[in-house]
Amino acid sequence: MLNWLQLRHLILLIALAPLGYYTFASIAALRFFTKRRHETEGFAPPVSILKPVRGLDPEAYENFSSFCRLHYPCYEIIFNVADEHDAAIPVIEQIIRDFPDRQIRLLIGAERLGVSNKVNKLSRMVDEAQYEYLVISDSDIRVTDGYLRSVIAPFSNPKIGAVTCLYRGIPGSSVGSEFEALGNSSDFDAGVISAWQLGMVNFTLGATMATTKRCLRKIGGFENLADQFTDDYELGNRLTALGYKVAISKQPVETVYPAHSLREAFRHQVRWALTIRHSTPAGHLGLIFTQGLFWSILAACIAHSGWLAAGYICGYLLLRGVMAWTVGVWGMKDSFLKTRFWLLPARDAWAFFVLLSSFLTRRIEWRGVEYYIRGKELIPVQPRTARG
Repeated sequence: MLNWLQLRHLILLIALAPLGYYTFASIAALRFFTKRRHETEGFAPPVSILKPVRGLDPEAYENFSSFCRLHYPCYEIIFNVADEHDAAIPVIEQIIRDFPDRQIRLLIGAERLGVSNKVNKLSRMVDEAQYEYLVISDSDIRVTDGYLRSVIAPFSNPKIGAVTCLYRGIPGSSVGSEFEALGNSSDFDAGVISAWQLGMVNFTLGATMATTKRCLRKIGGFENLADQFTDDYELGNRLTALGYKVAISKQPVETVYPAHSLREAFRHQVRWALTIRHSTPAGHLGLIFTQGLFWSILAACIAHSGWLAAGYICGYLLLRGVMAWTVGVWGMKDSFLKTRFWLLPARDAWAFFVLLSSFLTRRIEWRGVEYYIRGKELIPVQPRTARG
């Protein structure tokens, strides 16, 4: 058993880990955002953009229409909703009317291959897609006109099996929404860039999953992911297991957050943390050692001098700020993070409790349906029936 002096020294040592992580992520971001773009002269194959949709997200028209303004020679957009009552249908129909020169189709319904409605739709859309190259993104994503060229460019290298994108948040008018948006550029993207620096990008993100029909066939298609909790992670993971690489586009996209209450935003972030827990358990556990606010406060409380206590607190504020600025403000060009930089300690405190909660539950609510997570699979929670 450790005595108190040994335990104190151990805690003070562990409390340096987040500061080391902040430094590492800042250096990785400098490398990532200054590396040369892929040379793409003449490489612009036709692309099918697949948009699985369920319900109406905030600013849906602006999100969908951004995909219609891309500077790219030939692409189609396929939307798929579950049934004719979906609230997004009128918006999609308006998009089709407003952009008559674009190839846009709306599909209704998909064969039930598994629990994930999203993957069921993707399976149908892949079958319906005209082109070999596929770009998939969530319905709440917004892009700039150079998006498609940036995403397709890495495929000029035949070793690339998938491409994904970093993303920054557009918040709604609530503190919960602002906390979620702050976390994107100041925290989540830093983790992805750190994985890139370590050569450990074996995943894609729902903001963009780009691949080819040929690669999909090699992993058995989306049909093999229809019961998975993390289809985006599984796509990249299974392709890298076959020897392909996953590239990260330097051009970020944006995700629009609804005006969630703090409680709703908390539940949403716990669900995201659970995707990490069930995809990469070791990585999820490792997140404990990136919680600089918690460890610096703990270290300050047990430090044997005021100078040492102040050093930990100042180290957190300085290095956390440098990482957030380097990744989010400088690299991701996140104007919202720049104006709310002072909120980061409060957001970090909130995120610490999100992480703790993710160790204590296996149940989530996803698009109005409650699920239990077993391994990497989604199991629908059956409603209780009354007895008697």
